[in-house]
Amino acid sequence: MDLEGDPKVFFQENMSETELLKKVRGSGYSALNSSVSLGSKHFYMPHKKNLHFEISERKVFLRLFDIIWVLFALYFVGILFQLDYFHIEQEAWHYSAVLAIYLTLFLGIFELYDLQKASKYYKVLQNAVLATSVTVLFYLMTPVITPELPYNRVQILYFFLTIVSTLLLWRFCYIALISTPRFYRRVLIIGEPLEVELVASHLQKSDPNYSVIGFVNPGAEKVVDSQEIGLEEFPQEDLSQTIRKHSIDEVLISDVTSATMPGLYEQVLMLLKQGFPVKDFNEVYEDKTSRIPVQHIERNFYQFFPLSRSNDNKFYIFFHRLADVLISIIGLGVGCLILPFVYLGNLVANKGCLFYRQERVGKNGRVFTIIKFRTMRCDAEPNGAVWATKNDLRITRFGKFLRRSRLDEFPQFFNILKGEMSLIGPRPERPVFVEELASLIPFYDTRHFVKPGLTGWAQVMTEYADSHADSLEKLQYDLYYIKHRNIFLDITILTKTLSTVIFFRGQ
Repeated sequence: MDLEGDPKVFFQENMSETELLKKVRGSGYSALNSSVSLGSKHFYMPHKKNLHFEISERKVFLRLFDIIWVLFALYFVGILFQLDYFHIEQEAWHYSAVLAIYLTLFLGIFELYDLQKASKYYKVLQNAVLATSVTVLFYLMTPVITPELPYNRVQILYFFLTIVSTLLLWRFCYIALISTPRFYRRVLIIGEPLEVELVASHLQKSDPNYSVIGFVNPGAEKVVDSQEIGLEEFPQEDLSQTIRKHSIDEVLISDVTSATMPGLYEQVLMLLKQGFPVKDFNEVYEDKTSRIPVQHIERNFYQFFPLSRSNDNKFYIFFHRLADVLISIIGLGVGCLILPFVYLGNLVANKGCLFYRQERVGKNGRVFTIIKFRTMRCDAEPNGAVWATKNDLRITRFGKFLRRSRLDEFPQFFNILKGEMSLIGPRPERPVFVEELASLIPFYDTRHFVKPGLTGWAQVMTEYADSHADSLEKLQYDLYYIKHRNIFLDITILTKTLSTVIFFRGQ
């Protein structure tokens, strides 16, 4: 959605949470037992539910069976070919544990738990071979916690081939049997067409098995071209019949109240009484996409985004800062090692000063000076601040390499050591852009509730932001991180950052 034209108009829409969902949350299941007068209309129970795995369930499913099948195959091959290198025995259980840890780590880094990529044969083939190669390499290079290298080196080849062939066979079976329409969840959304179009595309992009097949428009007087948004529009007179006819598994509800749409409201309430899944689409959007839809919940923002939920944990904050200090010291050490190579590349293909300093907005709106290796021409902004864009012509040849490899970020470890930044957090923006974006996007200043980061949830989930619309998308991810930040999310971000570096996706 383009916000360049007049973004203020877009954010003035009333996106309040539905009265129905408030009642359900407020009084628990008792709200579903209230009497609803529907005259002579008879509601039938919806069709039998299709089996569907949620995103988290599928990721756990993949991780669990990756380990089970690989260990089973190694056990079988070890007996069949009498391999001496790897044994699954009670006395040597820790060898299997180390292999399981390495597999889980590197399969994650090489994006085999990205459900979009895990449903494509070529991506699975490519990433499984890469992940297995790195796993076996690390396993061989840690002899203290892994078996000693075998006398017959051919056994290492058997070890590698067993792992990679097992992963490929199991993952191809997953694509053919599990990642198929029989496990899709067919969804109906009750909401305005513009909202539905945006939400549907994001949901299906995040969960390929979550299929939005149509919508019911509560503003019946509005004319909608359903073909234009790519979804079928259903009448609101008989919601239960629509659900049976089109095998709907779940209804997402945006804005239906007893005052504005009494007939539709009563039908939705009856579905709830029958035990049919009816959910608030804002909450589903957050759960599926790992971002907060701030443009939809402006009026009730703090109901969806309790700032104190995960940011008052002194234990977490202490170890977060300790990790920042330790990793920044290591990062500065590595930065000193690569400094001569960066300096030579700068002399040849990026003539000018080596470092670049720029004011950025940090925690609580405080301005600090960020340090980076320079990647643009020295005269990049003769007329003032300009948005950086993808394939920006101001970036030099060597600067493009520094950006894609993320080597230009190394001097920022000094900002982390000083406490101006953290390893993980929202990326710091320039004051002029912060002022501009804060006037256009609701709650933009909320991202300054925590320290800015060298990497972050928005950085690993989206591409470079070069417009207001991109900044809005990044804000949704940043606020999700602030709301849910914990050690496991931090580890996930670091893992995805390594994927970004390995696949050369830096901007």
